[in-house]
Amino acid sequence: MAKKKKTGSSTIALNKKASHDYFIDERFEAGIALLGWEVKSLRAGKVQIVESYIMLKDHEAFLFGALITPLLSASTHVKTEPNRTRKLLLHRHELNRLIGAVERKGFALIPTALYWKNGKVKLELGMARGKKAHDKRSSEKDRDWQKQKAQLLRH
Repeated sequence: MAKKKKTGSSTIALNKKASHDYFIDERFEAGIALLGWEVKSLRAGKVQIVESYIMLKDHEAFLFGALITPLLSASTHVKTEPNRTRKLLLHRHELNRLIGAVERKGFALIPTALYWKNGKVKLELGMARGKKAHDKRSSEKDRDWQKQKAQLLRH
């Protein structure tokens, strides 16, 4: 039998603000514990992770501030809470590494992308350090120079 071709992208949501505000040193992939109505909303693309962040508590990781808007057709007997705290699913050695980085080195954990992988929702999180105003200006200047260089090479 012929395989079914995927239509569309596997990316659900991106946090473009994260690369502007932070230096992202390392990226991790984590599963996320969701309810049924949340998965349906993700399929419809009704999610926002720009203002969200990750907290570590009792050797577990949690996603705070992610907004998953319920669909109008959500069941009436289910109480939908768009901003609820969601647990992240990571291996113990990954959690230990993240805890060490946050507590000892002062890193922040920022969600950078939400995507589908083998039918499951995955969250890409980055170990990040904050940028100062001059760092943001220099990275913007570098990005503009890369655009100009590409245009010059095309002509």
